[in-house]
Amino acid sequence: MDIATDNTCRNCGATTSGNFCHMCGQETHLHAPSFSEFMHEFIGHYVALEGRLWGTISRLLFRPGLLTAEYLAGRRKRYVEPLRLYLSLSIIFFAVLKFSDADVATVDPRPTPPAIKLQAERAISEVKANQADHPPIVNDQLERALQQKYPAVYHAVDRFDKMDDHQKSAVMQAGFYKYAPYAIFLLMPLFALWMKVLYLGSGKKYGEHMLFALHTNAFAFAMLGVFIFLPDGFLKFLALCWVAGYLPWAMQRVYQKGRWGTFWRWVLLAVLHGISLAIAVLGVMGLGIISAH
Repeated sequence: MDIATDNTCRNCGATTSGNFCHMCGQETHLHAPSFSEFMHEFIGHYVALEGRLWGTISRLLFRPGLLTAEYLAGRRKRYVEPLRLYLSLSIIFFAVLKFSDADVATVDPRPTPPAIKLQAERAISEVKANQADHPPIVNDQLERALQQKYPAVYHAVDRFDKMDDHQKSAVMQAGFYKYAPYAIFLLMPLFALWMKVLYLGSGKKYGEHMLFALHTNAFAFAMLGVFIFLPDGFLKFLALCWVAGYLPWAMQRVYQKGRWGTFWRWVLLAVLHGISLAIAVLGVMGLGIISAH
């Protein structure tokens, strides 16, 4: 039984004359939904998505920079949207990492070797002797200032310091899984900024560099997920070599610079992004310590 009995679109109210509304695109002849219709829509959508998905993934993994080049050339409908691709692969990666029980933050409980322990004891003795002659007034003042201005931070750090190694590892690991996805996502604009600086004069806009950042970091998430399941050996070595060579290859394809021009930019990008990533990870661990109860 049809729901619509006139020429008015039930969705937007426009007057229609065909099978679809010319304003919003909804069908004009509606009927009560059936199970077979739901299945037909689901299968049709899945098959369409599957074609786009496999085409996108294959180019992302095995054709460095091609997805970005295709997108910039205007061929976009045949591929998964860059932001959706990045978010999907990042969610899958962190889910796999969590359920694989990987130790992303561990306080090593192993005993210190005798030689190192002896050196540490001597260093501590020298510090104590120096403190006896010069009381640590500055340190005491800083500690009191921290306690007064940021009491929550002070008590969180003090509480963390009193935990055993297992508890410290659990707190840092919980902080990593809670905040790392957001921190790494917020690094994307910074990654794009580094690309903008490295390719000044190329004529490319910031959004184009952001597109490159989303695609290359989506590749990184995919490969890191693969690393979790690869056994140590030749296959993991090959995968590592592919990851190392992927970024400069993608840069050369997208930005069309020579080998030397690509190489020195790649080295600087690795240094800049590595520093940014290290700061982000430390910040994540710090947030985990502060938010721990």
